[in-house]
Amino acid sequence: QVELVESGGALAQPGDDLRLSCVASGLTFDTQAMSWVRQAPGKGREWVAGIYSDGSDAFYADDVKDRFTISRNNAKNTVYLQMNMLKPEDTARYYCAPGLLPEHITSFNSWGQGTQVTVSK
Repeated sequence: QVELVESGGALAQPGDDLRLSCVASGLTFDTQAMSWVRQAPGKGREWVAGIYSDGSDAFYADDVKDRFTISRNNAKNTVYLQMNMLKPEDTARYYCAPGLLPEHITSFNSWGQGTQVTVSK
């Protein structure tokens, strides 16, 4: 059974940086692409970024490109999301999920508890 534990969320001010972590178990992590997804209050889940299993390439949603960086440490079964220059519209609960792109995670249903990021003055 896949288990995902996200952490690192916090209350931040616009312009701040945060790093999120997600530790995965119950899957062969080093052969699995991973994504970060977020859900703002009253909205559906939104794909944010995805990374290949070996970390060789990554993809980003347009509104986070150049501000967010996804990375991974396969020895630690962990995927990270470095978020720089945070904006109020980044406020959401952030989740990780197996899969590279939005179409790869639509059927995923073993979500972790997520980690809350709130960006406010």
